[in-house]
Amino acid sequence: MMNHNHTLADLDTWVFDLDNTLYPASTRLFDQVDRRIGEFVAHALGINATEARLVQKSYFREHGTTLRGMMLNHATDPKHFMDYVHDIDLGQVVSDTALDEALATLPGRKIIYTNASATHAERVMDKLGISRHFSGIFDITEAGYVPKPETAGYATVIERFSIAPGRAAMVEDMARNLLPAKQLGMTTLWVRTDDDHAQPLDGDTHIDHVTDDLAGWLKAIV
Repeated sequence: MMNHNHTLADLDTWVFDLDNTLYPASTRLFDQVDRRIGEFVAHALGINATEARLVQKSYFREHGTTLRGMMLNHATDPKHFMDYVHDIDLGQVVSDTALDEALATLPGRKIIYTNASATHAERVMDKLGISRHFSGIFDITEAGYVPKPETAGYATVIERFSIAPGRAAMVEDMARNLLPAKQLGMTTLWVRTDDDHAQPLDGDTHIDHVTDDLAGWLKAIV
């Protein structure tokens, strides 16, 4: 697994997903977002919670995010949606000294690429105590509300930040979101999770590295 180390040392750009990647999924932060998405859908469409849940999940499967489905089918205002669903309690997110130290020693630029909003990303990074390490945030608004794993967003990130894919890595908890990065020539790191939806499929060859401990892994390669 670690025979890629000589190449890892040569990387000059690190692109990190945010949710369940820079903090552990065990904080259950996304559960709050998930619940608020359901509330938003129920209210917007005038349906009950059970029906809203079905709509929410079918849009997620079909369009990559519930928001995309709401925009395409119901002309939902994305700003209104994002503000509502990310109005959550970040009490479970605590400062991460190990990650802060690992990012400090990791050479190269660090960028956030998230299907969430920049505001949400900034709040979470502040709580983690790692904001100072990141030179840019590419959020769902920047991507024109087209979520990962749509390839267009990745190409835009590469262009926006003048990234040389052969010298860049992408770090994600959703295995499928690493496929376009790998196809574009980036090195990929999957942060393992128990979420069924985030698992690699049998025969997937687009994941270069896997870790259960992001801070530890980053420290080990420096």
